[in-house]
Amino acid sequence: MTQRSEFDDIRAHITAEGTHSGDLLRIARELLDDLEQVRMREATLRTYYLALLTASRASVAAQAAGSDEPLLFVMHELAKHGQLPTGEEVSRILADATAAQALLASMGETPAPPRRTGPSSSRLRRCVGMSRSLPH
Repeated sequence: MTQRSEFDDIRAHITAEGTHSGDLLRIARELLDDLEQVRMREATLRTYYLALLTASRASVAAQAAGSDEPLLFVMHELAKHGQLPTGEEVSRILADATAAQALLASMGETPAPPRRTGPSSSRLRRCVGMSRSLPH
């Protein structure tokens, strides 16, 4: 799949003088292939998301209706994709979920201003003159 830096390289190549139409056609084909792969992946992810959303809603509805096993729908969907936690995974998944909730909560907080560890001029000197060169 085409990375962000590759798009920059493609733009530079297209705007360069002396670019041959064959090169542009090759680039266009590669981009179309990448686009098709991304669209297929998006469709697959949307399908997975819809299935999980439907199972989650059905589980909540089953709980509201007083079902003996309200999580059955979610468990079935997870098992279908080999994602049903068992054994040692249970503790790790619960710990990960707790950490994720804490991280999301901290993202809503105002970050502290960055600390300055030295004179700002030394930072500036390190950055001056740095540039990225594109392959030709």
